[in-house]
Amino acid sequence: MEKMNVAMYYKNNDVRIQEQTIPEISDDELLIKIMASGICGSDVMEWYRIKKAPLVLGHEMAGEVVKKGKNVENFKIGERVFATHHVPCNTCRFCLNNQHTLCDTLHKTKFYPGGFAEYLRLPAINVDRGTFKLPDTMSYDEATFIEPLACVVRGFRIADIKPAQTVAILGSGMAGLLNVKLANTIGSRKIFATDINEFRLDMAKKMGADHIINAKENIKTQIKKHNDGCLVDVVILST
Repeated sequence: MEKMNVAMYYKNNDVRIQEQTIPEISDDELLIKIMASGICGSDVMEWYRIKKAPLVLGHEMAGEVVKKGKNVENFKIGERVFATHHVPCNTCRFCLNNQHTLCDTLHKTKFYPGGFAEYLRLPAINVDRGTFKLPDTMSYDEATFIEPLACVVRGFRIADIKPAQTVAILGSGMAGLLNVKLANTIGSRKIFATDINEFRLDMAKKMGADHIINAKENIKTQIKKHNDGCLVDVVILST
């Protein structure tokens, strides 16, 4: 049987390149050749990951369809795709109430073995409602931002953030920067971004923050100083 390389996680300072058999797929599944896979903040949370080790991490992936089951009609070999690792049932009371993160199916589904592998098997349910074709203008590297950006978009939707509102994003790491970028894209009236890292603050400014604040300062005072004496309408925690 054909082999592939995977990055097997044991702990944060012990990730080993190991061989595994390339997954076989069923009639309703896809085999994806991984072209890029992002590193999520949760991938380096050792206290969270080590309980399930050893395992192959990586869920912000993009790749090419190299094999498809005979019943798969919506995808072709050679197509460039992004796939989610968890998918909801879309029929339970939580899904019907737009609370998909509480869906039992969401917490039970996954792809195999993980994005830090050369190949990935997408189960039928992931193919059905969690796999999306990439536009020609989007690179594989850019596609790895689909999942984290989707989290940000969903947060904005649930919080019902409106363009006329002022927004403060606490923390300017990757998630924080995506929040800054989305706030800028929807035309938020004024965007504040905080962090203790000057490089991240500079990036927040480049992403569209109107005012950057070193979190070692008094954040409330700085916001009022640049917001007509008022605090903001919405605070997003991304620390």
